[in-house]
Parts: sequence; structure tokens; C-alpha cells
Amino acid sequence: MKKYDVVALGEVLIDFTQNGISAQGNVIYEANPGGAPCNVLSMLSRLERKTAFIGKVGQDIFGRQLRKVLGENGIDAAGLVMDQEVRTTLAFVENLPDGDRDFSFYRNPGADMMLLEEELPLNLLEETKIFHYGTLSMTHERVRKATKKAITLAGKGSALLSFDPNLRMPLWRGEDEARTQIEYGFAHCDILKIADNEIRWFTGENDLDAGIRKLRTQYEIPLILLSMGREGSRAYYRELRVESSPYLQENTVDTTGAGDTFCACCLHFVLTYGLDGLSEERLAEMLKFANAAASIITTRRGALRVMPTKSEVETLIKK
Repeated sequence: MKKYDVVALGEVLIDFTQNGISAQGNVIYEANPGGAPCNVLSMLSRLERKTAFIGKVGQDIFGRQLRKVLGENGIDAAGLVMDQEVRTTLAFVENLPDGDRDFSFYRNPGADMMLLEEELPLNLLEETKIFHYGTLSMTHERVRKATKKAITLAGKGSALLSFDPNLRMPLWRGEDEARTQIEYGFAHCDILKIADNEIRWFTGENDLDAGIRKLRTQYEIPLILLSMGREGSRAYYRELRVESSPYLQENTVDTTGAGDTFCACCLHFVLTYGLDGLSEERLAEMLKFANAAASIITTRRGALRVMPTKSEVETLIKK
């Protein structure tokens, strides 16, 4: 028996999200704890899964706050390193009229980029059923080496590898570098969570099914989870293609973390049934639950601290 259900490596940061206008007409920003890998872990903790995080923050106001928040949300922070010199990464999030978001990162450098191979907690990587990672920990050489070593060590420990590209193009030196590192992720995962815009960008195919087929001819990925925003989601597993409709909210305020919430719920189902135990019915149940949870998080600002409970998700599905 492994000690942890899911261990994730990557960024934990502060998302400054818009929250109104001041009396002077200035935009008001709220400091929300975030970072895709930790959002995933937070939702898994709500589903009573044992989780742990590996990453680095600054020894500053925000870094100390983030360490505390991880513990408050049931995430083991033993793998969180505090950097004495480099500050915690910050991201300012702008909500666009079409419902999408634009990010401005303060990360040149940010503490999450400074994680070293020798700082990896080997016990966490050896004692997890699933190891989850993205590409923000692959944008720069130092943390890239740490990420790839962690992938190797987790794989040797028989962990399933879960990958979410979470493409943020402004953080890359160019598209070629981003493509190369995303290709590495595709080649080193058992579970892939990818967004519709990411599959179109990577494959050049506007038709999503065609894009997935193109991807599968190059990489043998057992389970591909496709999030499509207001169009719902799909799962591609062996010869199965299962689609589920979205739960659209009238009072959406912030879509940050919706994809992470969706991803976490799918990992929860993989942990429940095993990667070899997924049927068409179970995949449909998984997508319905994941879509509902992602819908709820869009009605709340931030993500990490406000993930829905299992009962909240089930109530929405019943309604």
C-alpha cells in the first residue's frame, strides 16, 4: 500500500484575481492561493484522497501564507522548499469578455523555477499511486531537470503518471521550446488532461477528434481527458470515446481552476477503479461528476481554498 494517492510537482503561487472597482475607479485584486498542481491536490483532498506537494516558494509573506494554506487544505507540505533569496511567484489574472482569461506572471525568476534535483523528497515519489505534473515546471533548465528526475523516480516506483500541459505561452522563450517539453510530457504519461485550445495548437487540427487521433498515432497514452469549456468534456480510452455535457452556470465569476478541478475528479475515479477498470459507464459517470465540480468552482473566486465537496457536486448533479 502506498502512503499517498497523488503527489504533484510544480508551482504554487498567488493568483491576483479581479474583484471589483474601487471608489477611485481602480481595479481591486484579491490575493488567492493557486497554482494548477495544488488546485488539483486541493480538490482531491476534498474527495478524501491523501495528497502531497513538491515545489518551492520564497521565504516571504506569500510563501509563508501558501505553506499554511496547503496544510489547511489537507495537502502534505513536506516537499515544499522555502527559498531564502528568490521571491514567491505572482500571477495577475484578467477576465476577458468572452469568458477566457489573460495572465501576467511576475516570475523572472520566481521561486518555483529554482527547485533543484537534490531537493526532491524521494519518499514522496516512491510512496504515491499517481504522480501529477504540468509544464510550468519545465520552462527553465533547473526546475526542468528536477521535474524529469521526479518523473523517472515516480515511474520506477510504479506510480501512474498524470500530465496536464497547462500551456501559458508568455512563460516560454518560444513555441518550439514549449512544443519540445510538451512532447516530453506526452511521451511520459499514462493519463493526459488537455484543453481544446491546447490540442488544436499542438496538432493543427480544428476538429478535436482528428486532433486526438493525430496525437494517439504518435503517443501511446491509455487515457486522454479533453476539457472543452462550455462544450463539456470527452474521454478517450482504448476504443471508447465518451462525451458529457457541461453544467452551465448563470453566476460564473472566475473560471480559474476549472480545468484543475475537472482533472482532480478524473484522477479520483482512476484511483477508485484503476486504469484498467474503466468501462463506458464509469467513464460517463466520471465526466459527469468532473463537469459538475468544475462548474461549481467557476462560481467562486480563486480555486485552491474553495473547492467543492463531494456532497455539493452530487447535489448539483441531482438538480
